[in-house]
Amino acid sequence: MAFTFAAFCYIVALVLTAFLIFFAIWQIIAFDELKTDYKNPIDQCNSLNPLVLPEYGIHFLYNLLFISAFEWLTVFLNLPLILYNIYRYSKRPVMSGPGLYDPTTIMNADMLSYCMKEGWFKLAFYLISFFYYLYRMIYVLVTY
Repeated sequence: MAFTFAAFCYIVALVLTAFLIFFAIWQIIAFDELKTDYKNPIDQCNSLNPLVLPEYGIHFLYNLLFISAFEWLTVFLNLPLILYNIYRYSKRPVMSGPGLYDPTTIMNADMLSYCMKEGWFKLAFYLISFFYYLYRMIYVLVTY
């Protein structure tokens, strides 16, 4: 049993994916509060927009670690979400600061529904990724 750079990458990815799971749950709760009129759109967008770039940065960071560790299957599995995040951020509404959510359009039923589905999809993706990273970490530690 040897501790390799790949094992280190999977450990870092496990910890960071736990944060991403928290971000996804926060997003789902925030949009549910918005849907039930528990909070106003300006406050919700002000609390969600600062989390967008850290989420993208964290996901991109540990994928850079996987690239440097030559874990190509893991990078390939994460590539669709990376490309989606780049696409989503490039098509964001015109705003004064960073983020995706505009308070004037977030209350549209189709936009609110889309954001909720996006949150659930990301939560499912991060949960599956978490257990995959856990499996790969144990596999790398045992086989090398």
